[in-house]
Amino acid sequence: MTGLSDFFKYNLWANQRLLDTCEQLTDTQLDAVFPGTHGSIRVTLKHMLGAEENYAASSMGSFPTTPPLLEDEGASRSFAELRERARSTSSAMIAFTEQVTPEQLQVIQLLFEGIYRAPLLVTVIQFIDHGIDHRSQICTTLTQLSIQPPSLDVWAYNEAALKCG
Repeated sequence: MTGLSDFFKYNLWANQRLLDTCEQLTDTQLDAVFPGTHGSIRVTLKHMLGAEENYAASSMGSFPTTPPLLEDEGASRSFAELRERARSTSSAMIAFTEQVTPEQLQVIQLLFEGIYRAPLLVTVIQFIDHGIDHRSQICTTLTQLSIQPPSLDVWAYNEAALKCG
């Protein structure tokens, strides 16, 4: 047991909390773009959650994502679908990291169509780091829109866990 599953429990909590906030926004707010961010909230959510599905697939060898989330697709995705995909991906990674061994985490993977080599642990860490980065960018956009973003730091997660526990 590695303790890595706690990171994915946090990731799931943070994604769901952010989706709860973003679901209340208008289309104009969801499509607003500000310098220093990946893009609009709508595009960034699809990018972040689609990447999480890809990281899960790389980590576990496969992960069912039909159809894949593409940030540049024309069709909007419902918040119910985004929430379910976030839940499914994080839940799968929680289960995976609860059984993966330290030795397995050191196995070298060939990523990006074989042009990049890294231990499995790097993909696992990238999953978490990538989500934190893009959630922060979405919170920046919310602030620029004069909307109070949700508190998504680990301290808020701990407080929420204590209330539920």
